[in-house]
Amino acid sequence: MPQSRHMSEAHHPPDANHPSEAWYRQHLTEADLALLGPGPVLARLASPEAEAAVFGEAWGQETIAFLSPFLAFAVAVHRTAAVLDESTSVLEWTGPRQRLPVFGVSSLRDLVADPLRRFLLVELLASYTHVASGVTWVHTERGWRKHRFNELDPVALAGLLEAVPPAERGGVFRRLGDLALFLTGVFPDRTALHGLDPISVGRLSRVSRMPDAAPDDQPDAVVLLERLGARWYQLAAQTVPRPHAGTVAAVAHVAEHFADARRVLNVVTDRYLFPLRQRWFGGG
Repeated sequence: MPQSRHMSEAHHPPDANHPSEAWYRQHLTEADLALLGPGPVLARLASPEAEAAVFGEAWGQETIAFLSPFLAFAVAVHRTAAVLDESTSVLEWTGPRQRLPVFGVSSLRDLVADPLRRFLLVELLASYTHVASGVTWVHTERGWRKHRFNELDPVALAGLLEAVPPAERGGVFRRLGDLALFLTGVFPDRTALHGLDPISVGRLSRVSRMPDAAPDDQPDAVVLLERLGARWYQLAAQTVPRPHAGTVAAVAHVAEHFADARRVLNVVTDRYLFPLRQRWFGGG
């Protein structure tokens, strides 16, 4: 048996009774489960056999049609966790089309050591294969007005905070945090190149209850969205009474380690998702 399998199971022991085991089974199709074979799903997703079946030589259009995107993302995240177990460095995104080896791997390893945090990353990726957009009505001092929103537009999505009841704002903050992590983790080049205009930055800072950046302190878009994403996840977690459990606990943890979560998704994307990002995330 390959050494990577031993090391993966040493850090991420299979547990058929773990809550995320049932969550994965709810998302996986019968074809996905048949490919994984018998045994705990968490262990099978991290196996070299699953990687070979999903991303091996037979990888192509037929594989995409046969298996669910959720399975592909789950294998990519779990195999990345296994690779991090035995890595001393990773290629770090430092700018558009720029990667440099960095030896700070322990924080990434710690982040994906928890099955719930791995599930959060997988679920996030799968959620952006179908992007929601539409029109809602917002009541203002001048009456009702239309508000258009798109889950890939942080400014438009943040506008929903004015349209939903206070009890639902936590869900909007959660989705804003998801978007920041998705854009910086899966499309860092595009995010860095397109950026956000100063007016948008100001609006996002205000709805996030953060001070506006000084004119001489305008970070690049990736750094800015890291800060905002961490804040959005923090605000989302604050809407749920403590002690946090399940995915809420995972969100609260990522709020404190957002840059590490972004770096993990950069590795996942570079190793597995890059060739087919446009097919899976057409609006990204």
